[in-house]
Amino acid sequence: PISDVSSDLKIEVGTSSFALHKFPLVSRSGRIRKLLIDAKDTKISRINLSSAPGGPEAFELAAKFCYGINVEITLSNVAMLRCISHYLEMAEEFAENNLEARTEAYLKDMVVPNISSTIAVLHRCESLLPISEEINLVNRLINAIANNACKEQLTSGLLKLDHNFPSKAIPNMEPETPSDWWGKSLAVLNIDFFQRVLLAIKSKGLRQDMICKILINYTHNSLQSLIVRDHHFVKGSLLELELQKEQRVIVEAIVSLLPTQSRKSPVPMAFLSSLLKTAISSSVSTSCRSDLERRTGLQLDQAILEDILIPANSHGNNHTAMYDTESILRIFSIFLNLDDDDDDEDNRLRDESEMAYDFDSPGSPKQSSILKVSKLLDSYLAEVALDTNLSPSKFIALAELLPDHARIVSDALYRSVDIFLKVHPNIKDSERYRLCKTIDCQKLSQEACSHAAQNERLPVQMAVQVLYFEQIRLRNAMNGGHNQLFFGAINGQFPQRSSSGAASGAISPRDNYASVRRENRELKLEVARMRMRLTDLEKDHVSMKQELVRSHPANKLFKSFTKKLSKLNSLFRINNLKPIGGKANSESRFLFQRRRHYSVS
Repeated sequence: PISDVSSDLKIEVGTSSFALHKFPLVSRSGRIRKLLIDAKDTKISRINLSSAPGGPEAFELAAKFCYGINVEITLSNVAMLRCISHYLEMAEEFAENNLEARTEAYLKDMVVPNISSTIAVLHRCESLLPISEEINLVNRLINAIANNACKEQLTSGLLKLDHNFPSKAIPNMEPETPSDWWGKSLAVLNIDFFQRVLLAIKSKGLRQDMICKILINYTHNSLQSLIVRDHHFVKGSLLELELQKEQRVIVEAIVSLLPTQSRKSPVPMAFLSSLLKTAISSSVSTSCRSDLERRTGLQLDQAILEDILIPANSHGNNHTAMYDTESILRIFSIFLNLDDDDDDEDNRLRDESEMAYDFDSPGSPKQSSILKVSKLLDSYLAEVALDTNLSPSKFIALAELLPDHARIVSDALYRSVDIFLKVHPNIKDSERYRLCKTIDCQKLSQEACSHAAQNERLPVQMAVQVLYFEQIRLRNAMNGGHNQLFFGAINGQFPQRSSSGAASGAISPRDNYASVRRENRELKLEVARMRMRLTDLEKDHVSMKQELVRSHPANKLFKSFTKKLSKLNSLFRINNLKPIGGKANSESRFLFQRRRHYSVS
């Protein structure tokens, strides 16, 4: 009890009730004063305030304030006191230095100037909705966070400027990065408030790398907390569906806050990969998934194998493929189409020789990125080839994805195809042939050629092709090796194009391109010669087959019977005997049947 005087007013807040006195409450609360005045019963002794923000705890502090008891305002209760003072109408018009004014002064002096304090108070506002929105407290706190963040960025930039051009030598001067001390505290906010804070910060011009750090930290903490909280859920249960829904909401909100899509985006590839995997498992919207796939494709040259091993959403089906190859197919297609999107007018005006030189140069940015991606795809193919549930059509689509110039050596692709054929022995012949067509036999190393020539899983056509190019390789090695470009690189190095044995780096791009065209013509002539030789071999094969038929023993016996039959027929003609009817007819029929028997044999 606050006083020895018996109470004349009982106020109920939620499940709690407070025995109080009318006079101290009426002197500071306009809401209670109105309720008592408007009551038809002048002797009212009970008021229900079940909708009071903050519940019994907030009302108890407000009641103590009405009785003149000192109430300490802190970061943990200032939002609650500000909302309950608004609800009870504890404004200056009813009493001087009332609770509303006291809380406003604390917010202005102690909360708004400091980012961490503002974030802590904003977090308290989540449980005080909708009153905290009605009094504009949430928007004020969000704007304060955005303004202070930009001030910190400006201060940090000035400190770096002073560090780079100091008036005095300052030892070990390293300015503090704002996100290291206030960005992490944003993880306490729910996704709605966090999204509003990030949008306000972005509108104020906070650096993209700082925004990425905040997003990564928030995503890690929020998704990790969901997994830890619900790690005992049963597959297909309501808890799992609820967890999936929360994950979906968080991922879609985070994706909407990511910086603008670009090839030089500050968003790390590992973070994008984690987001995409979570997005697929939580069944996000198609637009969100497409956005993540495009971002991943734009930065695919920064990825490693673990980034693109995305588990498939099987929905409990044991016969589904282990990995989501359709997403990977779209991601690689996005990367391969970047050159068309990024070409400007200057690129279109370049002449043919410059285009060939830039395109084929291993040191050029585009070619180096394509080579990285080709190695990444070959590693991915080797991994997914072990999946017995992966359909041949999907594997073939992945193997056919890269253009011819993307691979310098085809050994990795050959190994992947060989693994797939070993794991899938019942593949159709047409699919086997189409899959092996993706391998460029000219780019196989000597070891790979030796293995392919003896590989029974490969079609005969490919084995013949491998032997042919191996013969060409040996011949060129004896002639000086100037055509080695078309038959794979030595020791994994990039081949040097040259028509005279000199390094191609010493000649001009136009001469280099002409040398390549000349070598191409020579190769076409050699292929034409081989076709002629193959035609001759086929003719020899036909003639040998005919000779074998003629020399068969059954044919010799047939010829002897034919001679005897012709003698008998001549004998019949000499003696004017008819070959039809009688004994002669039966003998002729017998000989005819024997001739037919040996002919069939």
